[in-house]
Amino acid sequence: MTIETIDHTNLTKLAEAGVVRSAHVVGQAGGWAILVKYGMTERALAAQRSHQVRIFRKLETLVEYLKGVGIPRFDVDAVNYDPHSTTTAKRPDRAAAMKDAHAAAAYTKWLKAEVQEAIDDTSPTIQHDEAMREVRAAIKLA
Repeated sequence: MTIETIDHTNLTKLAEAGVVRSAHVVGQAGGWAILVKYGMTERALAAQRSHQVRIFRKLETLVEYLKGVGIPRFDVDAVNYDPHSTTTAKRPDRAAAMKDAHAAAAYTKWLKAEVQEAIDDTSPTIQHDEAMREVRAAIKLA
């Protein structure tokens, strides 16, 4: 069974229009979800990127979100709330991604400095053809 969802933009428009009849906060493993009723329709708030049901880890964050949207009154069902559940991913991949990003930025900075140093180098240079003649001569001697 797929859950019908609503995105932030549409929820905001419905709240501004005053047609949201109720908001129901449902506790579950690892956080809180929001069910919004407007007209005869009830939908869960969807996450922006994944379009899956959005889960708030902290009730305080959810309260601020709903108040910011214009829904200051709602009911809470904490029967199935389990803050210690591991069913929601914690995103350890973000730490690795940030380390990789910092390493890439450090490498880019180093490489740019090396290239600029080579460009700014005023020591005498040798033409390619002359260098190749010297290499060929050295090979013949060996």
